[in-house]
Amino acid sequence: MERWTEIRRRVSSGELTKRQACRTYGLHWQTLVKMLRHVEPPGRVERQPRPRPKLDPALPLIHAWLEADKQAPKKQRHTIQRIFDRLKAEHGYTGGMTVVGEAVRAWRERGREVFVPLVQDPGEAQVDFGAAEVVVDGARVKAAYFTMSLVYSDAVFVAVFPKECTETFQEGHRRAFEHFGGVPRRITYDNSKIAVRRVVGGRGAEVTRGLLRLESHYLFAHHFCRVRRAHEKGHVEGAVGFARRNFLVPVPHAASWEALNAAVQERCHQDRERRVRGEAKTKSERLAEEQPRLRPLPTQRFEARRVEPARANSLSLVRFDGNDYSVPTAFAHREVLAVGGLDEVRLVCADRLVATHPRRWSKEGVWYQPEHYLALLERKPGAFDYAKPLADWPLPECFRTLRRRLEAAWGHRGVRRFIQVLRLLERATMAELTRAVERTLAAGATDVEAVRIFLETGRETPTPLFPLDGRPHLASVELPAPNLAAYSLLQRAEVAS
Repeated sequence: MERWTEIRRRVSSGELTKRQACRTYGLHWQTLVKMLRHVEPPGRVERQPRPRPKLDPALPLIHAWLEADKQAPKKQRHTIQRIFDRLKAEHGYTGGMTVVGEAVRAWRERGREVFVPLVQDPGEAQVDFGAAEVVVDGARVKAAYFTMSLVYSDAVFVAVFPKECTETFQEGHRRAFEHFGGVPRRITYDNSKIAVRRVVGGRGAEVTRGLLRLESHYLFAHHFCRVRRAHEKGHVEGAVGFARRNFLVPVPHAASWEALNAAVQERCHQDRERRVRGEAKTKSERLAEEQPRLRPLPTQRFEARRVEPARANSLSLVRFDGNDYSVPTAFAHREVLAVGGLDEVRLVCADRLVATHPRRWSKEGVWYQPEHYLALLERKPGAFDYAKPLADWPLPECFRTLRRRLEAAWGHRGVRRFIQVLRLLERATMAELTRAVERTLAAGATDVEAVRIFLETGRETPTPLFPLDGRPHLASVELPAPNLAAYSLLQRAEVAS
């Protein structure tokens, strides 16, 4: 460019004639004319592409292989090196790999999809899950984090859970709606099995019961992307990556899932003060504009849960989400409904709640409650010392003392009587029964009835002889007070005689 400018200046100012400029700079006359006509070097324009005698015959093959790759798994498609090797080995290609690479890249560029910018209306949201490693209570686990983004205001909510499932999907929505202070009118999803039962025409057609229950409570509409078209919810796709890089780096450490989510949601609040490129207002200000377009939160609180039919096996265990939970032996071999929430698993038989366990997020675990097996052990006391559900049961020392006294007084039948004492846990807490056993030992008694009496007298509100737990239809039944007049007459007659 410097030489171009110098020649134009010297010839235009008359310092050199055109002939002198051609001799001085070694230029062709037509080149000098072009330089004087243009203020800067014009680009080169090829009227027709240069021939490539070695590559051109191979182009149909290259394009056919690349087209066939669209149906192949992503990790088993042709690379430039593989195309070059096949051309040489199968078709005698003698050209270089550079021109093959240029042809492949040109074909791929022509096939890349182009998108249209869309207007984002207030009140619309997108949802997706991401995966990241976290450390909770000292254990490093791979967690799933729920992400909801409001497209108009760009506000983001993130909640971290042990896994992606119906319960966490529902709980993520509940927390997000409370975080935003309202419910979006329409939410866009991908075609995950949590939300979609059946796909028709490349898009979700039948939704799951879990999503329908959520929609019925909050009254929002759903929208599904086409299969393998993640760009249709590109806003939340970007939010998932943003949350991982900004909320979960470095790998977060927390004492519990609740503490971890409290820290993540604090970062969500801080992110609201950020201004998005091209917008004059912060996310918080735009969210304030959007909130009137959100639906109000319902007054009734939503419970995130998954309900699955199951069956108790011969060991009185019910399988739910890869773990086995015990039920009382009276319900073995019976149909059970497992109701799984974030914190607990409830097991229901007919209309009766038969067991409640803390929710376990591991796999292939077996979780017993010793009380569930006491009724069976009362009939089979010989298995008491070998029963696996009782192996790690931390009974207070007073229970061991009571067992020794019962066995000393009743021999081999003392074990059955000790089990009868433990069965009082079916209607009392461990603390209450422990106090009753201690009072029994202090009184020098070694009888089940003595423990039962001390248990009842030690309570502020005695247990009814006929409890109504699980029988709500009997709560309204009233019995008339007994008439004792006849009994009084009998007493007088006995005294007179």
